[in-house]
Amino acid sequence: MKEEDIIARLRDGDSQAMEALMQQYGPFLRYILTPILLNASEREECFSEVIARIWQKQAQYDPGKGSWKAWVAAIARNTALNWNRTRKQTEPLSEEIHADTMAPEDIVLRKERQKALEQALLQVSCQERLLFYRKYYYLQSTAQIARELGMTERAVEGKLYRLKKKLRNLLGEDTV
Repeated sequence: MKEEDIIARLRDGDSQAMEALMQQYGPFLRYILTPILLNASEREECFSEVIARIWQKQAQYDPGKGSWKAWVAAIARNTALNWNRTRKQTEPLSEEIHADTMAPEDIVLRKERQKALEQALLQVSCQERLLFYRKYYYLQSTAQIARELGMTERAVEGKLYRLKKKLRNLLGEDTV
């Protein structure tokens, strides 16, 4: 089934479209969840939640803002990160108490740094940008990246080192 057909059938409330969605995008979604959720049973529970969220939020998909695949990838990644966050909150408290709230100034600074990083990433090659996203956005291990790109781990580490150095120069700071 084509992507457009899946989207249209989901919008019509067709439950068979969910099966098509899982068949066509299930491996891709699991690929995104795997480096974030290491426990297989948690990953499967989260996968079910991802599918449910896609079903619930499919009306919010706007083709003008990006591709369907990018949209479902973002839902999968964010759901997995939230899953980890929730699990960490339910673990017993340590003796140290950390403040999870940020001061308004810190929030503004963080957003400014994020925008600057996004601009710097636009100045590097597409291959470097994809490597950055695999490692720091999708949280893939160096071993996984090396295996999938047909490189050695050492070569991936070297490329990441040079990329971070390039980004530091573009940003004019040592925060990367």
